[in-house]
Amino acid sequence: MRLAFKLAFRNLIGAGLRTWLNVIVLAFAFILIVFYHGLNSGWNEQAKRETVEWEVGQGQLRNNGYDPYDPFTIADGHGRIDNPQAQGLEPVLIRQGSIYPDGRMFSAFLRGMDPNQKVLKVPVHLLKNSQADFPVLIGKRMAESAHLKQGDEVLMRWRDKHGTYDATTITVAGIFDSNLPSIDAGQIWMDIHKLWEITGMPENEATFYISATAKENMDVEGWTYYNQASLVQYIDDLAEMDKIGAMIMYGLLLAIALLAIFDTQVLSIFRRQKEIGTYIALGLTRVRVVAIFTVEGSMYSIFASVVGMVAGYPLFAYFAKTGIGMGETPANGIATLQRIYPVYGVGLIVSTTALVIISATIVSFLPSKKIARMNPVDALKGKLQ
Repeated sequence: MRLAFKLAFRNLIGAGLRTWLNVIVLAFAFILIVFYHGLNSGWNEQAKRETVEWEVGQGQLRNNGYDPYDPFTIADGHGRIDNPQAQGLEPVLIRQGSIYPDGRMFSAFLRGMDPNQKVLKVPVHLLKNSQADFPVLIGKRMAESAHLKQGDEVLMRWRDKHGTYDATTITVAGIFDSNLPSIDAGQIWMDIHKLWEITGMPENEATFYISATAKENMDVEGWTYYNQASLVQYIDDLAEMDKIGAMIMYGLLLAIALLAIFDTQVLSIFRRQKEIGTYIALGLTRVRVVAIFTVEGSMYSIFASVVGMVAGYPLFAYFAKTGIGMGETPANGIATLQRIYPVYGVGLIVSTTALVIISATIVSFLPSKKIARMNPVDALKGKLQ
């Protein structure tokens, strides 16, 4: 095998430009595979982190009558448990309402939360410092769609617990920026004590409670506990769906690069029949000659991996530090990151390198099998069988 590596290395270096063209094509495929895989991993990690920090916390205890995907369940999907703070739970109450900026009706969900909470990043603590009679918070998307800015006053209408309509003027005390549309678009955040007051509901009434500490399960009658893993599972599912499309792209890139190696090996065996015959005449078995050409083809992938890592490292390091701007994205319910920071782990580099080397070795072996059927005399004469 040592002889096979020496001969393969000498032949590759002797091939000159042909070798480096194959290496460059394969290295380009290597860089793109690592780059897009890292981009997908970066989005997945950031989306989960944003969802945990802004919406789900360490878990949620939801009222059995509430379905977050069905707005018709909001009216009756609420309840209360005694002393939730002692259990590490922060109540969140959701009610339906409308605001009328510039005479236009704009439907919204009223979300009440304790301004002293430390579970989520939603800056409801700003409500404590407001001098307005009825301060609220809205997100950047909500502000843009309703044409509101900080300090604006607008009429808000809602229904109390008996279904009676009521209205008052609210003041936009702050506008926050989040990558999570589900807590921004069409949402109005307020002090939960104020929401209990205007709806006539008792203290600790909530649509769901957010857990400040990680729990596997909570057994509370009329409520269902969802741990953090289950609440962010849809992000992993989306990432897996993206991987299917990415694998098709990876396969096409790799196939183009491997086709070049395959053609090179076929041409090499056709042009070097006398050399093959000489090897056999000197006593090398056909298996060892096949090994020489197979190793020669696989060394393309080794060179390409080295070139890809050397050339790609500055690119990977730059984007991992500065991120990739994605621009403004529509509010579709999941984390819409405006800047993604790719994640490139050692496992990703090792697995991609192994994929490239194994694929190149297989592609190099296929045309090399013809050597085992060659007649050494005809090979020395340069006759193709």
